[in-house]
Amino acid sequence: MAALDDALAGGAPILPLASGIDPRDPEIEALKAQRLPEGTAVVVRTSGSSGIPKAVALSAEALKTSAAATREELGGAGQWLVTLPPNLISGLQMLVRSASTRIEPVFAPQGADARTLLDLADTMTHERRYISVVPVQLTRLLDLAEQDEDAADTLRQFDAVLVGGQAVSLEQRRRAHLLGVKLRRSYGMTETAGGCVYDGVEIGDTRVRIRDGEVQLAGSTLALGYVGDEALTNDRFVTDKDRNGEDVRWYRTGDSGELLGGMLTVTGRLDRVLISGGVNVSLDEIERVARELPGWGSTVALATTHPEWGERPSLVVETEPGAVPFDEVREAIRTRLGAAAAPEWATETETLPRLVGGKPDLQAIEAWIGTLRQSFARLRVPQATDLTAAEGVHE
Repeated sequence: MAALDDALAGGAPILPLASGIDPRDPEIEALKAQRLPEGTAVVVRTSGSSGIPKAVALSAEALKTSAAATREELGGAGQWLVTLPPNLISGLQMLVRSASTRIEPVFAPQGADARTLLDLADTMTHERRYISVVPVQLTRLLDLAEQDEDAADTLRQFDAVLVGGQAVSLEQRRRAHLLGVKLRRSYGMTETAGGCVYDGVEIGDTRVRIRDGEVQLAGSTLALGYVGDEALTNDRFVTDKDRNGEDVRWYRTGDSGELLGGMLTVTGRLDRVLISGGVNVSLDEIERVARELPGWGSTVALATTHPEWGERPSLVVETEPGAVPFDEVREAIRTRLGAAAAPEWATETETLPRLVGGKPDLQAIEAWIGTLRQSFARLRVPQATDLTAAEGVHE
């Protein structure tokens, strides 16, 4: 916190590292040797689920402006329960919000379960309490709250339960509403210094537009660029004239979306599309439909080669009691999205590989499924249905 305070005040830039990363690692040393954009306060390393490494340079102004916009949107300064690693923008922003108000946060151990988080919530002393989680954490909190009324009361005491990192399903929103949880959906990324759209509406001076189906964002929270990658910076950050002839800098998110009635709906990643029988199918849309069904909230959709269709979707899901049968999931997807989107099969596992921030690790999942498919190659038939994976995949 002291180093962050200094960086936000114009001191030496900082590079938060994940637990277990050696600062003397050659990759870290190479990054430290790079020339930083002028005004850099914090460099955040992010690989995302694609595994492509990036180092994002953020100014103190962008970070503090984002924190102020969140504070105003949520109704005032409060105490944060820090549930995510500070080397990620989601965790770092909880520290920036705390630093800007001089309200000491409460820190949760990395990987803390729902019970531990709510026990820590009971130790918070400020009249306003906030928590920021990813959807998998939200599900576990809701599971506990539905079984334990005391846990539900604690969860309701948060003035906002901020959820970001991935889409929040309708089922999660319904469950939170029934419990009286003050759920707020946040959309943003490292390149926007954190969440800049809450419940589909911009906060602060953020602006949203859709160009060729892509969500693009502007405002004073935008990053300075990518450290040591001028080409990527120029590709993702573009400047256009507005209607008054003023230059406006936009960030190309790579997300697909639409604006309806001034509200943003993000529909998925532009690069997560397969072509099945000549029809474009969004893997994110398949996940969205599946995750609304009981027991399928962790679904990951993957593209699988197919001799007739070219590609077909398949599903991977964490085993949950009371899950509806795969045939019902397949039919729901077919009804909502068409025959080309209907998955060939689903693979169950006790635990999905995940990144530090809670997102499914798509590279690890795809590699595991590739190995699994090879082992089942002789057993596969054109009308493959439900395959259940052996145990052994762990976070």
